[in-house]
Parts: sequence; structure tokens; C-alpha cells
Amino acid sequence: MHVLRVAVLAALLAIGSFFLLVGTVGLLRLPDVYNRMHATSKATTLGAASLFLAGAVYFGPEGPGLVSLVGIVFLFLTAPTGAHVISRAAHKMGVPFYGDADWPDPGREEQ
Repeated sequence: MHVLRVAVLAALLAIGSFFLLVGTVGLLRLPDVYNRMHATSKATTLGAASLFLAGAVYFGPEGPGLVSLVGIVFLFLTAPTGAHVISRAAHKMGVPFYGDADWPDPGREEQ
């Protein structure tokens, strides 16, 4: 395998692992469901996308590499939607914010 390809592959794997670790630490350490949802949706999306991209670099643009590229598109379409649904469900269930934060008042912007 070409040296540059191996270096790019190693960098993508390292970046993906780092972001997945950051998302996991955020999931374990942050105080409420809204903060945890934010940490996991952002960091793990970047981490998983980096690992998918590493798969595309390793396998090439055909076969499993193409599946990896489709996985990136699917991930970027579904992760924000899932995070939004989780936050809406938590709000409707009455889960409070940590600290002084409050849900935005939609009528406040119209005044």
C-alpha cells in the first residue's frame, strides 16, 4: 500500500477514535440529557464519519468503499434528526435543564 494512503488512513482512524472518545466522555460526564445529546450527536457523528471515510480510503471507491460513503451521507442526515427528536421528547416529558438555562420562548422574538 502506498505510504501516503497509509498515512491518510492512520490519520482518519486517529481522528475518528478521538471524536468517539470525546463523545463518550461527554455522555458520561455532562449533567443532563440535553448536554449529553449535544455531545454525543456532534462528536460521535464526526468520529463515525471519519471512520467511514477511512473505510472508503482503504477499500477504494467501489464495493465496501461505496457503502462507507453512503454511510457518511446517511449519518449526516439522521444524526441531527435523531438529536432533535430526543430533545423534543425530553422537553415534552418535562425533563428540566441543568442550571439556569431555559427553553426558548417562541413568542419572545415576535415582540
